[in-house]
Amino acid sequence: MTVNGTESGAHLPVLIIGSGTTGLALAQGLRKAAITCTVFEKNASFFGERDWNMGLHWGAPVLESLMPDGWWERIQGVQVDPHVPTKEQDTLNWLQGDTGDMMAAITFGPFYRLRRSKLRNLLSQGLNIQYDKRLQNITYAEDGQSVTAHFFDGTTATGCMLVGADGARSTMRQILLGRELGTINHIPYAATFVQRKFTKEQALYLRSFHPLFLACAHPNNNFAFFGMHDVPDANDPSSWTFFFYISWQSSLEEQETTKGWSDVQRLAQQKDFAKDFCDPWKSALEWTPDDTPVWYLGLTDWDPGLEGHRWDNHGGLATMVGDAVHPMTYQRGQGLNHSVTDAGKLRDAMVMIQSGEDRRTAVNAFEDEMIKRGGSEVRDGTANTILVHDWERVKQSPLFTKGMRKSEV
Repeated sequence: MTVNGTESGAHLPVLIIGSGTTGLALAQGLRKAAITCTVFEKNASFFGERDWNMGLHWGAPVLESLMPDGWWERIQGVQVDPHVPTKEQDTLNWLQGDTGDMMAAITFGPFYRLRRSKLRNLLSQGLNIQYDKRLQNITYAEDGQSVTAHFFDGTTATGCMLVGADGARSTMRQILLGRELGTINHIPYAATFVQRKFTKEQALYLRSFHPLFLACAHPNNNFAFFGMHDVPDANDPSSWTFFFYISWQSSLEEQETTKGWSDVQRLAQQKDFAKDFCDPWKSALEWTPDDTPVWYLGLTDWDPGLEGHRWDNHGGLATMVGDAVHPMTYQRGQGLNHSVTDAGKLRDAMVMIQSGEDRRTAVNAFEDEMIKRGGSEVRDGTANTILVHDWERVKQSPLFTKGMRKSEV
């Protein structure tokens, strides 16, 4: 890599913007294929971000292919509970939110429930990651052989390709498409997330509903999820951290009006919702102290398949992957699977380019497939979110009609 300088295109690295799961998985895949790359992270350090957990199922073989040989054996330690072996088939139970009656049992597998922080820590090993690098602009060499990323600290980096893996509110997407077209789309739904430990007796009771995850739809047009987030000691239930939320229909006007709410107000709203819920949500929120930190999120999406959303990749010099190109709602549990699939397919395209394939042709083909697949999932995900918050239509949800498999395109 050259900072504040240039270098011949043939020997330049791939530049990856963002050290989230997708960017790191791609970087590991390129490293495994002996393709030099550098990752740029806008934050000043690797730590300090919010942590959450994600479902990996049909995308697991792709993630394994991106990892160095032997690393997949370490995936068990990245799960929310590393002490519970992954089953070949597992069941996501859906309850009716007010009565607790079983609505559906969706079987799929193998299913990995991964902690984002632990997965990022694993995938960061052995990589060249530069911190405090916030992307400001992109320029392209006149000969079409290189691209330069310009950062707010005044430095630059020149590479053979620039890949935006910088998340749902991607700066790279806004640079490539302009602020109006590239800005995330807000939709009228919201959720407040809680991560909390409980007493031994409380923890054992809450976990008795399912060892890892549980979902419900409520006749009040709410959706809810409950699951594990961290089990450092299998024999000490008071050390377990649970992760849970209730989501609801929230107009954009309401989101704007309440944007200044404190954590106390957000949690009070969740507690009020939970009064009409069955357990484990009702008890978990009753047992959560009023001053517990929470995390509020208005739901968003961005459909790469919409007219005007196809960006100019400048002959294959600039592209995007993961949430930067197809941010989706999360009730259907597909985001990580599509993101690692993007990384795997871009790795394959880069290998072909290294072997002599025309860069423009290879990147266009990669983007065509990703946009068709990811765009379809964005639309399915948003449709699913709408349906699971509408009690009269809830059983039409793609989660019930398609289960956890990926959308057909």
